[in-house]
Amino acid sequence: MLCHASFALMVSAIRRAVFLGIWTEGVRLTGQETNFQSLVICTSPRSGSTLLCKLLAATGKAGSPDSHFHEPSLDKWLKSYDLTAEQFSGDMERLRAIFQAAKERGSNGTGVFGLRMQRKSFDFFSRQLKVLHPELPTDRARIEAAFGKTLFIHLTRKDKIAQAVSFVKATQSGLWHKAADGTELERLSEPQDPVYDTELIASHFRQMNAYEAEWARWFSAERIDPLQITYDELSSDPEAALIRIFDALGFEHEAARGIAPPVAKLSDATNREWIDRFAMELREGNV
Repeated sequence: MLCHASFALMVSAIRRAVFLGIWTEGVRLTGQETNFQSLVICTSPRSGSTLLCKLLAATGKAGSPDSHFHEPSLDKWLKSYDLTAEQFSGDMERLRAIFQAAKERGSNGTGVFGLRMQRKSFDFFSRQLKVLHPELPTDRARIEAAFGKTLFIHLTRKDKIAQAVSFVKATQSGLWHKAADGTELERLSEPQDPVYDTELIASHFRQMNAYEAEWARWFSAERIDPLQITYDELSSDPEAALIRIFDALGFEHEAARGIAPPVAKLSDATNREWIDRFAMELREGNV
């Protein structure tokens, strides 16, 4: 039998876990933990997140990660899940339905919810979570209350010049992703020739660095030690990156092996020329 002091400590621990939003099926009284119920890829544009999301989905074990809350608009969230405001009696019921629909789509029957979170989308997402869980004190607690025990992955691209160039070139050309066979996978505008623009690249270079700093501040404030994966690691050895994530999730490696990258690199001689040119202008103080 537990002595009175031990029992009191155990009850206190349970209450604290409930308060922090982390009392899920994955946490047991013995201190042993099951696998995570969700993963959140914290990232910024042109960091390889589409490749990572598709690789994780292809394993059949780690949900269907995507930008399920990308647009900062409840109306657009409703539309993306074929819901209408008229279906619900109030804002809270509507919000709960959106998050449940996102969880089902992002889990895809695997038991793990996958979410890609771009930094520019995060503040609006965070505000809606606070509406859902006003009793909880932190973003992390509210995320885990909504989706269960969460693995946070920080996917970053260290070469911010290359990242900015990639973003500008994709925006200008309209082509954002190609499939592995070279066919177009995602195009957002009509084709046009990209044109080098110092000020435009500089603007996005600063923005990419700002996103990085904002994620760093948030991880620190939330006391999160994310799994760190870089664009270079992911693009050079996708299987090794998947295995690192599977290790963190507590999965066997088998499903992470032998998956062919489903997207092709868009970087070409134009990217290299622009990167070198902008780096020189930056060194010379012309930016």
